[in-house]
Amino acid sequence: IHLIITTTPSVEGYKIDRYLGIVAGEVALGTDFVRDFMAQLADFIGARTSAYEEKLCEARSACLRELGQRAAQMGANAVVGVKLDHEVLANGMMLVLASGTAVALAAQGS
Repeated sequence: IHLIITTTPSVEGYKIDRYLGIVAGEVALGTDFVRDFMAQLADFIGARTSAYEEKLCEARSACLRELGQRAAQMGANAVVGVKLDHEVLANGMMLVLASGTAVALAAQGS
């Protein structure tokens, strides 16, 4: 099976054969002055800020990729119980974190 990443504690159709440990991914991305200005302007008029949304989506995808690579290096074919978190730091950096449990799955009945 390919690597499965899920927020659930198990994967339907598979049993957890081995727990390999906690795995994490983290990505810090900078934002630029124009994006900050547009975000402040959009916040002021009550609009959504697509620039920040795109940046958050990009960071989340990179973070999950990193999480998956680290899990695969541990011999995992899945990561269960994944939790995502993000933080905007005072210096304009955006931090996205993902953590979960790397596991080895076996098909049900194996």
